[in-house]
Formats: sequence, C-alpha cells, structure tokens
Amino acid sequence: MVQDIRKSIIAGSWYSGNPDTLRSQIRGFLREVPESTVPPGELMALIAPHAGYQYSGGVAAHAYKLLISRPFKQVVIVAPSHRHGFRGASVDQKTGYETPLGVVPVDRVLSRDLMEKSAIFRYVPEGHAQEHALEIQLPFLQETLKEFSLTAIIQGSQDEQTVEELAQTLARVLRGKKVLLVASTDLSHFHAYDQARRLDKKVVDRVAAFDEKGLMEDLKDERVEACGGGPLVTVLKTARLLGATDSRILQYANSGDVTGDRSGVVGYLAAAVYKRENA
Repeated sequence: MVQDIRKSIIAGSWYSGNPDTLRSQIRGFLREVPESTVPPGELMALIAPHAGYQYSGGVAAHAYKLLISRPFKQVVIVAPSHRHGFRGASVDQKTGYETPLGVVPVDRVLSRDLMEKSAIFRYVPEGHAQEHALEIQLPFLQETLKEFSLTAIIQGSQDEQTVEELAQTLARVLRGKKVLLVASTDLSHFHAYDQARRLDKKVVDRVAAFDEKGLMEDLKDERVEACGGGPLVTVLKTARLLGATDSRILQYANSGDVTGDRSGVVGYLAAAVYKRENA
C-alpha cells in the first residue's frame, strides 16, 4: 500500500520539534502527576486539552498518566474543527500521522467501517489538513502507549442531532473492542481569570456528574464554553452506550495558572470515564 502520511503541522511551535526534547518534556509533565485516584475499573475514555504544551501539557498529563498501567492498541480521537466548516464528521483516510516521535498508523479498517455504517461520517481532507486539536494528543499517546493504531475524527458540526448520530454509530462499531476514546477540548476562551473559572466550573460539574445531556443543553443555550463541546458530549455519550458508569475529574487549570497573566485566559480540563468494577 502506498504510504500517505500526514506530516506534523505544529512540531516546533505547539510542541518541540526535537524528539529528545519533546520526550523529555512529556516525561517531566507525567512525573509531576500524583498517583491516580480513579477507582478500579475499566478505563473507557479520556478528556484532554489541546493548547500548546507550555500552557496545557501539565493538565493533559493527568489524563495520559492513566495509560501507563492501562495499555490500549486502538485509540479513537474526536476533535473539533477550528479552521474548516463542514457538516457531520470527517474520518481521516491517510495511512499515518507523523510527529517527532514517529508515525502513528491509521486504522483504515475501523475508519471505513464508521463511514459504511452512517453517512454522517465521511472524509473531508480540509478538515484535517491544518487542524491542531487532534495532533496535539499524539505525542502523549506515543510516550505512554508506545504502539497503537489511530482513528482520527474531526467533528465539523456540534449540534445535538450530529452528536447523537456520531455516538450511536461509534458505539455500534466499537462494541466488543478494547478501544480508548479521547475527547479533545479546551474550555472558555479569553475571559478574565475569575470569570473563566466560574464558566468552566459548569462544564467541570457536568463532566464530574457524567451528565452529557445537561452539558449538551448548557452548550446549546450558551451557558458554557468549550470549543470541543460537541466532541466532549459525543465521547461521553459513546462511553455510556458502551457501558461506562462514572467519570472523574483529574485536573482543571487555565492559562493564567501557568503564565501568571490573568487578564484573558483559556481553560483546560483532564478527566477520565470508566466502568466501575462489578458494575
């Protein structure tokens, strides 16, 4: 098969383009994370931010540290489209994604299966070409999982009907498989520090309660902000359909906690979704 690799578009800016430096940075973030307080059970999904590592890497590490003791061979990432508007969701048909840490192979079989099950999934190359929100997750996955295949989904529309169809289709295709779901999202953007924390707490509380329905209502009524709100609800709903019972907040912070500039901040969340033992 002819290799059609998506080259990194953010190496050297959003994270280091030097593999040794990048690996060292990720390991440093992971070392700072205390041991997990997630109860025993089956990990099904992670929620992680998608800003540059200097801003959100410390938060993301709280999610990805869970993978060190929980190996997965298949990962499905659902990320929002920041640069190209389209309906439904796009499943990348490249053969791999390249970062400074190597090439992650794309699971073309699972990707095609999604598109065959529902027309809401298709391939929109422009949706992936300049999108950072999915790629930013890969080095953390490469460092913690080492080898895995990727299903790369960019969600173009984030309305309730789209979310429902995406979740139902994902659940049908993934049922019976050991696959990690990842939702890529930041929270509020460019509010003053205290206002941002108040806004973000509403999302945090919904995720902590595993209340994807309430979160969808909050997003529709613009009571909360999350650029990946649709992917977040999609992943929460998919996990529930696959048997998840609980979610746990792992870390919340915003850019003001990192830079000290509290005049206009961006919010970051790390969380885990899992099925309790004996549930």
